[in-house]
Amino acid sequence: MLGMLRSAAGTWVAKLLLSLLVLSFAVWGISGRLMGGLAGHDAVITAGGTKVSINEYRLAYDRQLSVMSQQFGQRISREQATALGIDNQVLAQLVSGAVLDEQARKLGLGLSKDRLAELTREDPAFKGPGGTFDRRTFEYLLRQIGMRPEDYLKNRAQVAVRQQIVEAVSDGLKAPDTFFKAVALYRGEDRTIDYLTLPKSLVEPIEAPSDSVLSAYFGENKKTYAAPEYRKFSYVRLEPEDIMDLSAVTDQQVSDDYNKNKARYTTPEMRTIEQLVFKTPDAAKAALDSLRTGATFDKIVAAEGKTPADTLLGTLAKDKIADKAVADAAFKLNANEVSPVVQGAFGPVLLRVTEIKPEVVKPLAEVSEQIRKDLALGEASRILLDVHDNYEDTRASGSSLAEAAAKLKLKVVTIDAIDRTGRRPDESIVKDLPESPALIKAVFESEPGTDNEGLTTADNGFVFYDVSAITPARDRTLDEVRQKVVADWTAAETTKRLTAKAQELEKRLKAGATLEVIAGELKLEKQTKRGVKRDADDVDFGKEGAAAMFGVGEGGTGLIPSPTGDGQILFKVAEVFEPAGADANSVPQDAQKSFTSGMSDDLLDQLVAQLQTQYDVRIDQTAVTQALAR
Repeated sequence: MLGMLRSAAGTWVAKLLLSLLVLSFAVWGISGRLMGGLAGHDAVITAGGTKVSINEYRLAYDRQLSVMSQQFGQRISREQATALGIDNQVLAQLVSGAVLDEQARKLGLGLSKDRLAELTREDPAFKGPGGTFDRRTFEYLLRQIGMRPEDYLKNRAQVAVRQQIVEAVSDGLKAPDTFFKAVALYRGEDRTIDYLTLPKSLVEPIEAPSDSVLSAYFGENKKTYAAPEYRKFSYVRLEPEDIMDLSAVTDQQVSDDYNKNKARYTTPEMRTIEQLVFKTPDAAKAALDSLRTGATFDKIVAAEGKTPADTLLGTLAKDKIADKAVADAAFKLNANEVSPVVQGAFGPVLLRVTEIKPEVVKPLAEVSEQIRKDLALGEASRILLDVHDNYEDTRASGSSLAEAAAKLKLKVVTIDAIDRTGRRPDESIVKDLPESPALIKAVFESEPGTDNEGLTTADNGFVFYDVSAITPARDRTLDEVRQKVVADWTAAETTKRLTAKAQELEKRLKAGATLEVIAGELKLEKQTKRGVKRDADDVDFGKEGAAAMFGVGEGGTGLIPSPTGDGQILFKVAEVFEPAGADANSVPQDAQKSFTSGMSDDLLDQLVAQLQTQYDVRIDQTAVTQALAR
């Protein structure tokens, strides 16, 4: 967590810091104690004639601590805050504010009482249920953070005055079209790359290492081959399947359940139905009359301008047909029989059934074992908590895990050795552990002889475990891992030699040799790829490889590792193409806004840096220590 917080804490933007509002109504609140200073140490920061008091520093520090605690969902301790550098961040913020305040004082900037009142009324934090400023809300929130109304108004006025300077520097700033055109040209450029893929076979086979070479390599990488800590433990799983008793379910119970739920084992009758819809009842009756005088259903379908696919309703059970009139009529027909005119939901129709699949009922003998298991599981689920309590009572009386399991007819599984990643000493993965990550974590947090609380499984069952032995981590000897060390050395040596050979080939390419000549000597094929884009995750070169190809100019050369890890790629930039018609409008509006915002922040950074050199800024570390000690 500390690393994540440190990263987040270092990403503040100058403009945000300079216009930072005073209040932060966070989850945990902030300290509201007012502090006096030691003699001669009443100000933490002095910038010309502007001072930041100990109390102002402490309030700003607590606000920053509260904001970050709220952001990351847990209270940040003072030690974590120091490690994150929050004290220095707050100092930097307050120094920025102080030099802006001093500049405002020198320029004679100010804020009228009416404008200050308006800004306070507009603050959404102080709006009541009616959506307007509410004095009781205002006073309540200030009490919550230990701030007096006059302190809030003073600081709110400071922020507004600073904002006048900030806006004078940055408002209305827009990056020029020339800049955006350059961005469009940069982003839209594509390249043609000539390249050779240099396989490992160019330097293989690698001779076996001598004992001295292997020993030296092993010594340099000894930690890589160290054996981790292993633990031996046993566990008992308690889920319905572990305690179900098939023999306790009688044949009569199975038969009764079968008869009660017979529909579950029944596949209903299915019919393949064709439906021909007519515009009027008279048209439908005329078609039916023509059927009776020798016409076929297919000819009538064709005469209506339809195809067999247009009329196919599907192969359906009766309850799956939405139109009840159609369902009733269709399930009265024989195979290949045409219905009388039926008034369907979409108009008058003629129906034809082309296939009938009769109802199928699975016999009891076919499903009895599944029914027996389901009934046994149901009973096991019902008594699961009782068995759990019996197990806990048995352990509490002094019985071991194995004894308690034997009493309740539960299976004990013993894992002789497992590391924190779930592997055995032979590197094979221990499979089928219940709640594997949680169980392994719990095992490594326990000690032999400890009575551990059971874990709850995803199926609302339980896992009980005992650690019986710990094998400490240790350094392995070379003889124990010789085969792996040889393989690793060989792979590293192959990469080393191939890289050296590739570097020699690049020197020749830079000196004027062509890829065609080099390819011929190595019996390789020179390849060309067009349309390579900057920042693309190229399938042949990878993201980093494509970036390297844009790191040199036209005619430039380079080496990149193959994304597949099986060689090196020697390349030359053959052609560079600018995007046609690129101009400022080629850059999306959101990107233009982002660039403009960045330029604005840069200007503000420069302004603050200049003001810090213009005014005599002093930081009293004794006062800082005093502020943080309270």
